[in-house]
Amino acid sequence: MSFSVFSSTYYAYAVDDKWYVGEGAKQDTYVTYRIQDLDTNNGAPFDMTIYFQKQDESGDWIAPVFVVDQGKVFPGTLKLGSLDMSVLATGSNITTEIMPYINGYKDSLQWLSAYVPKPGQSLTAASWGKIASIGGSEIKPSGTEKITAKAGTFDTTKIIYHKSIDNTIWVANEFPFPIKAQTYADVTTGQPPVQYAFELLATGTGEPPARSNVVEIPKPPLEQRTARGTYFVDLDWSPADIQPGKSVSFQISFFDSDHAAVRDVSYDFKVTDSHGNVLEDLMDRFAASSPDTQTVSFSDKNAGPVTVDVNMNAVGSRDPGPFVESAQFNIVAAPEFPASAIFIGTAILVGTVFVITRFARVGLAKLSDA
Repeated sequence: MSFSVFSSTYYAYAVDDKWYVGEGAKQDTYVTYRIQDLDTNNGAPFDMTIYFQKQDESGDWIAPVFVVDQGKVFPGTLKLGSLDMSVLATGSNITTEIMPYINGYKDSLQWLSAYVPKPGQSLTAASWGKIASIGGSEIKPSGTEKITAKAGTFDTTKIIYHKSIDNTIWVANEFPFPIKAQTYADVTTGQPPVQYAFELLATGTGEPPARSNVVEIPKPPLEQRTARGTYFVDLDWSPADIQPGKSVSFQISFFDSDHAAVRDVSYDFKVTDSHGNVLEDLMDRFAASSPDTQTVSFSDKNAGPVTVDVNMNAVGSRDPGPFVESAQFNIVAAPEFPASAIFIGTAILVGTVFVITRFARVGLAKLSDA
């Protein structure tokens, strides 16, 4: 079994077939997951590392945590309840920046705790209960499966519930969180989007490796799902490497929730640099079909991170009313420091480096291909 350093730690104490969220957590160990949640980060994946530093007198875990999202690192400290790994307000240090990701943790890694808090349920039970919010679908163990994640190969039990499509969570006995999950939102028509999905990337003993901020330079195309999940917006551009002093052609495409192209879209298009300078602010553009093109000029003053906002005002004759369907893209107009200035600049730049990364479109492949 290719399992990581946790195999001897966890399986040495596996004495029954019961499991609950938090089972097997050991002091001075950590886990790292890639998480995708429909209601977090516009559905884009992020990495979360949880370090089980110590337990307090009540048995609750003091757990430093950090999230890495597109190269940015957001640290915090969680106090996790010993019964179900819920985040306790007293004792946690959660900043505004990391709060959305903590909500993503609750909706994904901790989701099963509603059915299996301590002392847990049997991994061979006929049922773990019913999910009232999706019409009473039963959630239950459904056999064993050896799976491979980034962290290694694991003997797991499949936990499945069905609503239009099978939703699967893979649990390893004596491991504090599921190893992997692939679940879908409850929709009445069309292809359901991912509700949440995650995969164990790494486990280990001792403090997790320190992470520094990394300025990632994404390559086109990028895709975002609007906050209400009604549409997808794709952003492409050329040239792919945005250089100050040159014009860039942006192509904006619109799709419905089934990924079918939509026509006759009225939209706003705004480009802002990291200093708050507005490079372009176009209102009520009209895209009879996709893609629609807008050209933006970049100057030397605009080098660095750039935000592109696309607001959909109307689609055909449909008025969205008070709700604005929007998507926001983070791109980079060349590094703020030339390559010649950073060859030994790690200490000077406090660990900041530049990495050119191609982002796949947000979706199922994101988790498995990373």
